[in-house]
Amino acid sequence: MKKFNRVAALTALGTLALFLSGCVRTNSHGKPVGYIWTYLGQPMVHFMEWAAKMLGGSYGWAIILLTVVVRLVLLPLMVRQSRQATVQQEKMSMIRPQMQDIQARQKAAQTTEEKNTISQEMMQLYRDNGISMTGGIGCLPLVIQLPIFAALYAAIRYAPELVNATFYGIRLDQPKLLLAILSFAAYLLQGYLSLLGLPEDQKKQMRSMMIMSPVMILFVTFSTPAALGLYFFVGGLFACIQTLIIAWYRPRIRKQVAAELKEQAANRPAPKPVAATTVTPEDLKPATPSSAAPTTDDNHKRNAGKQQHHKD
Repeated sequence: MKKFNRVAALTALGTLALFLSGCVRTNSHGKPVGYIWTYLGQPMVHFMEWAAKMLGGSYGWAIILLTVVVRLVLLPLMVRQSRQATVQQEKMSMIRPQMQDIQARQKAAQTTEEKNTISQEMMQLYRDNGISMTGGIGCLPLVIQLPIFAALYAAIRYAPELVNATFYGIRLDQPKLLLAILSFAAYLLQGYLSLLGLPEDQKKQMRSMMIMSPVMILFVTFSTPAALGLYFFVGGLFACIQTLIIAWYRPRIRKQVAAELKEQAANRPAPKPVAATTVTPEDLKPATPSSAAPTTDDNHKRNAGKQQHHKD
């Protein structure tokens, strides 16, 4: 579930980023106009010019500085979300035997009512252990960076100062296969690092996602100016550092999750026992003749007496 949610979110955000990048129009004099240019593109041009002057006139280093600033601002949020996702993974790992039992019974269920009942049991298991259906995955860091993508794209495409800018011989206004490959490799490495310390069954589930995200990054960076490719590449290196921080912190997270689940299990109310029926010595005594049901011999004697009475 969370794997497909993540892919859908990345696809939607990538499409939205490309859509925003095309929202800048040009007037009859060839100058850019529109809200994207006014509120995002022009401020980005001013920042890039200022940063380039500070860094020896290199717009490439200005883009790297921009990436570092954005990533440092987002780092606490991204580490927090990565930690939440790690907590969810650890909880899923600890309740996996119960999940497998429920899944096996759900496959064996014959009727719709049985399947619905078992599904409710699975949801209750998630609620009891504080597990989110989305696995703790959030899109806020990507959403926050969308204006940065749109602003950088507009600045590189329309600002005369940046159109012909180069970085170690790479034209920043044109797609560059080398930066696309480097971005792909950086996010592939980040995906590999995210598997460190995970159980083998979780690794199998996440390997496909480990490939999908870098492939999407490769497609986006190859179809956009090299300036965005440089931004993604440096961002991918930061993502690797972030993942290493979480991998170093994972054993402590695992202990915290185990203690939390143990405390929840201790505080969870136990099911009420079924009241046992008390048997008294009077209940073991045989029934009295007055309360006993008539036997077959008694019926025969009664019928014989009635027949004798009729003969008399």
